[in-house]
Amino acid sequence: MKSKQSGVTLIGFLFIIAIVGFFAYMAMKLFPSYSEYAGVVKAMKQISTEDSGGKSLDEIRRNLMRKMDFQYVDTAVVKPTDITIKRNEGGSNELNVSYDKQIPFMYNIDFLLHFNKTVTLQGNAGQ
Repeated sequence: MKSKQSGVTLIGFLFIIAIVGFFAYMAMKLFPSYSEYAGVVKAMKQISTEDSGGKSLDEIRRNLMRKMDFQYVDTAVVKPTDITIKRNEGGSNELNVSYDKQIPFMYNIDFLLHFNKTVTLQGNAGQ
């Protein structure tokens, strides 16, 4: 009586390893950007809990940039022009950070990531 073998062949195994390797390489390229974004969100939450009464937009930007520096956010990625404050209809102010990051992947393929986060500020910031 012959026993029938079952399992993955060497070519099938190499194909699976190639697919897993491709996605692992993609994750290694993207993870630092999402980690950096988590630092931006953490800095924004710290700013939102502070009282911003009477502070100007430039003071809030400088404070946010300083907090993002502690979170290892690259100042070349998030520029002061990416930080805006707008007054919503309820009278409170909202801090918005919106930026794009381009990550080279392979050959002429790049990832373009768009990050956007808005938090409500405590107090009334001066415009």
